[in-house]
Amino acid sequence: MAKDTKKQQGKSGSGNKFSAVKKVGGFSQQLIGTLIIFLFLAWGYSLVEDKAATETIPLSEFASLVTRNQIRSIRVQGDTLLATKTDNSLVSSKKETGASVLDTLRNYGVSTSTLASTTITVESVRGLSFWGSIIPIALPILFFGFMIWWLARGIKGANMQALSFGQSRAKMIHPDDGKQKVTFKDVAGAKEAKEELMEIVEFLRSPKKFLDIGAVIPKGVLLMGAPGTGKTMLARAVAGEAGVPFFHLSGSEFEEMFVGVGASRVRDLFDMAKKSAPSIIFIDEIDAVGRARSPSMGGQGEAREQTLNQILVEMDGFEQTENVIVMAATNRPDVLDQALLRPGRFDRRVTLDLPDRNDRESILQVHIKAKPLAEDVNLRVIAERTPGFSGADLYSLMNEGAILAAREGRKSVAQYDLIRAIEKVMLGPERKSHVLSPEEKKLTAYHEAGHALVASVLPNADPVHKISIIARGRAGGYTLKLPLDDRRLMSKGAFLDDIAMSLGGYVAEKEVFGDITTGPSNDLQVATGFARDMVTKYGMSSLGPIALVGDGRAFFGGGLYGKEYSESFGQKIDEEVKRIMDEAWERARVIITEKRAALDAIAEELIKVENIEREEFEKILIMHGIKPKRKEEVFV
Repeated sequence: MAKDTKKQQGKSGSGNKFSAVKKVGGFSQQLIGTLIIFLFLAWGYSLVEDKAATETIPLSEFASLVTRNQIRSIRVQGDTLLATKTDNSLVSSKKETGASVLDTLRNYGVSTSTLASTTITVESVRGLSFWGSIIPIALPILFFGFMIWWLARGIKGANMQALSFGQSRAKMIHPDDGKQKVTFKDVAGAKEAKEELMEIVEFLRSPKKFLDIGAVIPKGVLLMGAPGTGKTMLARAVAGEAGVPFFHLSGSEFEEMFVGVGASRVRDLFDMAKKSAPSIIFIDEIDAVGRARSPSMGGQGEAREQTLNQILVEMDGFEQTENVIVMAATNRPDVLDQALLRPGRFDRRVTLDLPDRNDRESILQVHIKAKPLAEDVNLRVIAERTPGFSGADLYSLMNEGAILAAREGRKSVAQYDLIRAIEKVMLGPERKSHVLSPEEKKLTAYHEAGHALVASVLPNADPVHKISIIARGRAGGYTLKLPLDDRRLMSKGAFLDDIAMSLGGYVAEKEVFGDITTGPSNDLQVATGFARDMVTKYGMSSLGPIALVGDGRAFFGGGLYGKEYSESFGQKIDEEVKRIMDEAWERARVIITEKRAALDAIAEELIKVENIEREEFEKILIMHGIKPKRKEEVFV
């Protein structure tokens, strides 16, 4: 039974292969194919030989057959006697050189009358022609030569792949490729980021203007932001605006099982970019190779360090006249090596935040291209209901809305489709096959009603937009609450109210049924995480203004692999977290107890209709003396 929601993020990227190695069949396949062909040829040859088989016999036996009238005809080819017997079988023999066939047979006792009754044909012996003499020699040579060439193809393909191991696998988007070209018009929102990157575009278009005045454009630009905020798209837009080649690959594509391959690929990539200058190199997820180096990591860590060192050397090797810009993207700038971030390398850093309401509306306008919309579609409303959505989330939302409309056989996307798509992106598809028993349905209804009621009473909690007991994704039910305004900062009061709201379902189960289930497990994890962050990150506890969790840069002695506080201080943290959770529990319990009538009304309505939208929910609140929240009444 989830209450708050988590969104899925995505990334997109495209490009054509700049270089590729043609794949061929494996050596074993080539060998098997050759053996099969050889066996078929041998079988065919044996058939021919069987059909033309001739028995060779001594001359005395040959004469005896003639005497017994078992020979029908004789053909004389030089010294060779070819005879056809009365049973149509063939025999051959050799006569004496220089002697005629008649004299030879008479010498062996064959009578003249017998010879007269036998057909004897003398054939002239002609020498072999040029082709007749060369073909018997050439055919075997050509046959075995073909087999050797065919087998060598497999070995050659393997060798070519081995030789290409150190070549760059970057994808290149040519500036004249209209299908893949992206400009700033295709990237909605991110106004500040686009303004920052316009300097790079102008430098690539006319570098002389900057060089004449002694200005040096940054060699490296690091794009930082949450997944799905459009880092890759923005980098492609810079190349599209400048009209230069765009070399794109991921940081993980440098890595292989062999040490030194990554460094070789880096050299090859920069050589290609310099030959195509002015150009842009874009390394996505650079933290895959750019993490802070450590002296004790061997094996794969050594290969990664060599790749990173080669990147640092190549960026240092740029001349002012070389119009090559290196752009990189990451959502973990805190783990990058400091040598990458120093001036002269990635010294220009551009942060991409999640889009606000106006930016979300602009992004939706981009994504409605090629999607016919119904007249009731209001993108402003969709933008208001999607706080915290990234550009990738909004793309997924529009796509899911179109899929829902197509599934139902409609030719246009309606507002109802987009509203349903929001919930699908946030929580997953409905699990209609997940049928609840009457007892589970009642328990789920009270659980979600507890969340909604506590959120509606507490002043700093976000207003509830929808309550449902229909399972979605891994959630058996959900309470959808959304802020009225985009929020960049969270106050201590907002944290405390969110923790109490998270415990609303837990308290409702305890107060109504006198027992608890496994349903609130995710609620407890979320609430405890909030409480621990308040104590260890934000200084929102009695321990005072102190940060007890590092930023993840330290690999040894703290941060990722150890605690940055003593055991005694750890006990104080646990006690403070426990105090915050207990106080939140008590606040939720008081609300559930005092507003029990409203809780029952919400739960009963949920059991009947399974879904309650904001308007119906506020009517229930008003009926029980609870004033719904409006924009001016949310204190955050």
